[in-house]
Amino acid sequence: MGSLTRKFANNFTTGGVYKPAAITNNSLANITDIPAAAKGKLTLISSQTASASASIEFTSGIDSTYHTYLFKFVNIHPSVDSAGITFQMDISGASNYNTTMTTTMFQSYHNEGDTNTILSYRTDSDQAQGTAFQEICLDIGNDNDQCCNGNLYIFSPSSTVYVKHFISRFARIGGADYAGDQFYAGYFNTTSALAKIKFQMTSGNIDAGTIYMYGIGA
Repeated sequence: MGSLTRKFANNFTTGGVYKPAAITNNSLANITDIPAAAKGKLTLISSQTASASASIEFTSGIDSTYHTYLFKFVNIHPSVDSAGITFQMDISGASNYNTTMTTTMFQSYHNEGDTNTILSYRTDSDQAQGTAFQEICLDIGNDNDQCCNGNLYIFSPSSTVYVKHFISRFARIGGADYAGDQFYAGYFNTTSALAKIKFQMTSGNIDAGTIYMYGIGA
């Protein structure tokens, strides 16, 4: 066995596993690409923190760079009890936020007194070719310790071929002390590229909380 072959073989255990000690800065110095799986990581684009805000808008950063956009909502607290958080999207340069969408919603909840539970579809929270702001978390309590948290995914918003799908899931404590698990989905029925998104409450302001915008994939 030559010295190079012996040196290479010494990096493996008897079971054929590459030894962690063999992975050094020198051994990784010549890597020129990252495996496809690693390219699917989350990339933080921007974030905004509410402070008695009538709305929060992201007017840049939504483009063809990423195929999926994730918005993470952390400790969203409304100024009005039992308000819900809503959203709409628009094309670049516009400000109407009235894109046509069709949506669906179901939820489960359970109260603190252990006297009421439900798993149901909400017909008053969906749209059929509507242009209103779409609710993605409803009935959020505004006691000092109450808020909602969740995720909203927007898929291929820059496509000029397909409609734009979204899905969301939120956990919240309701105004009447309910734990709620809420699921929304739908699509913007347009083949125009969408480049802006706006969030606002059904009533009152977004009193506190942070919304993070991430890109996924390239």
